Amino acid sequence: MARTGSSYGGGRWQDHRVALFVISGVPASGKSTVARLLASRLDRAVYVPGDTIRSMVISGHAAAGDAQLDQLLLRYQAALALAGVYLEAGFDVIVEDVIIGQVLRQFLGLVPVPEMQLVFLDPNTASLSERDANRTKTAYGERWNVRQLRDVMHLETARIGLWLDSTELSAEQTVDAILADLSASRVVVSRLAASAVRRRRFGPPR
Repeated sequence: MARTGSSYGGGRWQDHRVALFVISGVPASGKSTVARLLASRLDRAVYVPGDTIRSMVISGHAAAGDAQLDQLLLRYQAALALAGVYLEAGFDVIVEDVIIGQVLRQFLGLVPVPEMQLVFLDPNTASLSERDANRTKTAYGERWNVRQLRDVMHLETARIGLWLDSTELSAEQTVDAILADLSASRVVVSRLAASAVRRRRFGPPR
């Protein structure tokens, strides 16, 4: 994709000619695989994984409460700041993280571009459980299970962008579906009514 460069001023993008993709979903939904593959399908693209940003914090991780939310928002802010550097240089950027529940509203407030491509990967519960079991590090435990986090996503997350049931899709097919109709995932951040998102309760991060 990566069209001609953009200008940046006053903390917001003025002439958006490159694409910011945001891939969200609950843990084990395939976000990392899809985001990396999507980046490989574009002419000039950078992949920014939330887990990598999180791993940069060596000590002082907050376990719960407002401090945990603050650190989650710092992670989003850092990811989007890095995205901004590469967008300014003419790269498309794919940011990938768990962005569900009311925290989506805070995330949108940090986005430095007037519009973006927002995709929620939404495989069913059985598929998520199977995928999580096959990972080296499980994303679920005593505090949250697959069904609970899917409820946060389905009941507490604003229905904006492209929601893609990827249960029966390979990663390649998922990327094909995203690129087939970019209008389906396009979100004009400046036009979103805050009330459409504010009613949702905060959903836990991974």
